[in-house]
Amino acid sequence: MLDRICVPTDGSDAAAAALDHVLAVAADHGATVHLLHVADTTRDSVTRIGGDVVDVLEREGESIVTDAAARAADRGVDAETAVRQGGVPETVAAYAAEVDADLVAVSTRGRQGVERLVGSTTERVVRQSSVPVLALRPDDDETTYPYEDVVVPTDGSPAATAALDRAIPIAERAGATIHVLSVVATGGIGVGDYVDADVLSEYADDEVAAGVERVEAAGVAAVGSVEVAPSAPRGIRAYVEDHGVDLVAMGTHGRTGVSRYLLGSVAERTLRTAAVPVLTVPTPETDEE
Repeated sequence: MLDRICVPTDGSDAAAAALDHVLAVAADHGATVHLLHVADTTRDSVTRIGGDVVDVLEREGESIVTDAAARAADRGVDAETAVRQGGVPETVAAYAAEVDADLVAVSTRGRQGVERLVGSTTERVVRQSSVPVLALRPDDDETTYPYEDVVVPTDGSPAATAALDRAIPIAERAGATIHVLSVVATGGIGVGDYVDADVLSEYADDEVAAGVERVEAAGVAAVGSVEVAPSAPRGIRAYVEDHGVDLVAMGTHGRTGVSRYLLGSVAERTLRTAAVPVLTVPTPETDEE
């Protein structure tokens, strides 16, 4: 169940498109959206010019979040607004913690184009956020809510389990099927490694079976799959395309070693390339130690 969703917005068309998706999720869960505009005072031009420009940025931000709140009201969704100064990733992460958000929902594109967020701000928000982050592509017209199919890549790590546990109530609420996926990535295996893909697949089978059992125990429909691909991100993307997946949910850290893929790196690469929303779930520190 989602109660509080933090939604950073810069007033761009991309942010507006992402807000439409978030409002559908919020309306279904009865959640409050916390609409945040960050007056980015870390930019050189702002720093050089000083306070007057910052005041303009804040007034503009107030207008942006007020308009977004009006859109939320039209959908019957409660909204709170805030305008803060600072760098975008750290301010978003701090505000989400301040309001005890269950989720941060962010567009993967901003006013300054795709490079403004993908590979930069979105990934930095993911790294710094203590709560799950839902990254939404504004140019994805096919993905709607409620979701029908959610894929959770697993390597058997605590991070993957955390993502699965977060995906279960979302899928349950939406009536979706969870696809527990393990990708046997062969691209890093070379001559001299003496590792058979069939052996890796056996480990993956066990991880998938455990994941499916966990999902079904919660009363949610599940299917399991083991795929072989040159890399985990490519395997995930292919599975998404082949099975009409609506959402990817994954941990931001995973096990390393020849029979595992580094889920943190995989998550970032999936964020950059997936054609559907990606939910990243941080691993609790107690699980990493």
